[in-house]
Amino acid sequence: AARNSERRTNFVLEDRFTKGLYQIRRFREEDFYKKNSTYNVSRLLDSLLEDYDNNLRPGFSGPPTLIEVNMQVRSMGPISETEMDYSMDCYFRQSWVDTRLTFSGYKDALALSIEMLTKIWKPDTFVYNGKRSYLHTITTSNRFVRLFPNGRVLYSQRLTIRATCLMDLTSFPMDRQKCPLKFGSFGYTEEDVRYQWTTGRGVNIASDMKMSQFDLISTPTGNETTSLNHGLHSTLMVSFHLQRHMGDFIIQVYGPCILLVVISWVSFWLNREATSDRISLGITTVLTMTFLGLEARKDLPKVPYPTALDYFVFISFSYIFCTVVQFGLVHHFTKLGSGEYYLEEMESEQCQRSLRNSSHEIIYEPIKTIAESSEKEKELSGLVGNGKLWRQIDISKCACKRCLASAVLDPEESLNSVSKIDKISRILFPISYFMINLFYWKMFLVNEDSGELMTEA
Repeated sequence: AARNSERRTNFVLEDRFTKGLYQIRRFREEDFYKKNSTYNVSRLLDSLLEDYDNNLRPGFSGPPTLIEVNMQVRSMGPISETEMDYSMDCYFRQSWVDTRLTFSGYKDALALSIEMLTKIWKPDTFVYNGKRSYLHTITTSNRFVRLFPNGRVLYSQRLTIRATCLMDLTSFPMDRQKCPLKFGSFGYTEEDVRYQWTTGRGVNIASDMKMSQFDLISTPTGNETTSLNHGLHSTLMVSFHLQRHMGDFIIQVYGPCILLVVISWVSFWLNREATSDRISLGITTVLTMTFLGLEARKDLPKVPYPTALDYFVFISFSYIFCTVVQFGLVHHFTKLGSGEYYLEEMESEQCQRSLRNSSHEIIYEPIKTIAESSEKEKELSGLVGNGKLWRQIDISKCACKRCLASAVLDPEESLNSVSKIDKISRILFPISYFMINLFYWKMFLVNEDSGELMTEA
């Protein structure tokens, strides 16, 4: 038993010793492999760059070098109507094949330092409609380069691009805008360098990208040949189709304009003798409407044509102005005027009711003498006597200023009758404003995609 126990112990010790030697050997081999691999890659890069001239493009004097491009848009904005431009943050990737950089013995792509970019050839890509673009450099330069065994180079960088976007604001704020981005080689013609979008990966939009004022509808891409520096250059294009949000304008402009127009119609139901009330209401709404119109154009460029918002503000202002003019007409045809008279005016005029007796409601008043009257006036009057023309006066409805002023305070008198103009305006103004609004919204809410669509090559 003791001998078996000793054998078992020796076996366990030998097994542990063997495993330890195996692990030590494996660690040494891995360390040797890593050192040798690093050494081999360094020698590989040195050999590739030994006779490399980065001043010459790949395939010099041969067919043009093909540059495949794709980009991922991370964010967009701000989009400025005043400056006619837009900004975007994107990953801009370029890929091309340089046969001088092909290698073997290492199957994976080599992730190289950005210092390598100064030693190899790369395209001189620039943005045609760019204004103030820059490369991100925090915490270090945001770019990388990958080298594949077949000589393909992948060059990626993070850019913020600010580009020109000429906007048509005719339908503002129900407009669609097309903001283009156009880029290509600055120095190489299409005989030397050609650009094309990466198949199936032209322009990608980040799934979490949102804009406060616009919705991104589509991003059609295309390519064309552009004449630049006395040569034809290959260029790529992408158009960002944007649909503007209307919520802010409905709250700040359209809603208040409609409410102001409706408030101005209140004067149609006010007493036509309430001159100060109706004038105050009209002037207040006119001034408020003027302020709204100026405020609506504050953030817009001074374009030489009216926008849809300008049309709506002008229509609303016209209705408020017509409300004030309408009261001028009502006041002109009102016999009583304001309904107020001075006391001495009422005392100086004789009340016709004082001439009324208990049995007669009609009195006769001389107009002219027969000698001063024409034949037509004699026929119209029909009352001739004592060498004079006479007219009948119904003293039951006295129109002297004293009686009229007293009737203002008498609820049984129907002195302050409603003007026919007011009655017509109560119906005409709301119906016409509603019909104009229907035509306005139908015309501008139709999403017409004007301009040429770019097709993907």
